[in-house]
Amino acid sequence: MTITQTARPFVLCEAEVVLAQRLSPSFVRVHLAAPELAEFGTVGPSYDQRIKLVFPHEGGRLPVLGEGQDWYAEWLALPEAERGHMRTYTVRDVLGSGPDTRVVVDLVTHGTDGHGEAGPGSRWAASATVGSRVLLLGPRKGVVYGGIEFAAPEDSELLLVGDETAVPAIAAVLAQLPVDAAGAAFLEVPLGVDVQSLVHPPRVEVTWLPREGRPVGSLLHEAVLGHLGAGAAPVEVPEAEVEVGLWETPTYSSSGDSLDEHTTSVGHDLADLYAWIAGESRVVTGLRRALVRDLGLDRRQVAFMGYWREGVSMGA
Repeated sequence: MTITQTARPFVLCEAEVVLAQRLSPSFVRVHLAAPELAEFGTVGPSYDQRIKLVFPHEGGRLPVLGEGQDWYAEWLALPEAERGHMRTYTVRDVLGSGPDTRVVVDLVTHGTDGHGEAGPGSRWAASATVGSRVLLLGPRKGVVYGGIEFAAPEDSELLLVGDETAVPAIAAVLAQLPVDAAGAAFLEVPLGVDVQSLVHPPRVEVTWLPREGRPVGSLLHEAVLGHLGAGAAPVEVPEAEVEVGLWETPTYSSSGDSLDEHTTSVGHDLADLYAWIAGESRVVTGLRRALVRDLGLDRRQVAFMGYWREGVSMGA
């Protein structure tokens, strides 16, 4: 399928896997190529840049979209059996240039430790080989696209926290930080063999937390609060209060809460802290409450993102 790019402020194309690597039981890395990716790029650092991937439907074919601006409405208008499956991922890296540009994406294969279910993206990742194809929607060079939430003020003390679904984003952020950046990153993964070697500034301490069968998020709360010198029991979040798709940044709240209301840190020197926390929605909700409600962190110093919800099939 050929998609004309001239009228669009974004790149939408059919991309082919030119390299597929099983990094560990829980992670697969694919290198995606297409002539249109010569125009792929961001304004400034890409950090945790989000893109959309559409996987083939059960018949093995990708949806056919036209050349209009409202690609999403066009995709929704397709019969459900022809849409394929859309999911959101982070750009792990961009290699090469021009027609040799490769967009690198790390995908999680859920279920390796009994937590999470293998959805369309996970199943596609597990079977991806050279020649596998997806639709890719992402930023175009020179055009403000959005999809980047990491926005740490200069000289902030950084706190990056996430489960396996956030590892690609945290890894990409760490690799692009200035050499004098300082702080800590906590990454929870299903298994010890999922630990990766990451590029990061020397003053950012990276801690891996393999669950090895324990509940999702069970290690993150203690590690984060301990790092902040505020040991506390995990915040229990009732099922009814878990916001699927939780998304709160210094400029946006999925719950509609006002971000103008803020608090002053009590008992802890958190004035210079910038926290970026992503992963399972219940875990993220508990961490948000611990930092904002219990420690009094100003809400404008944090980005909290519920990438997925255990037991719930997430959409795009």
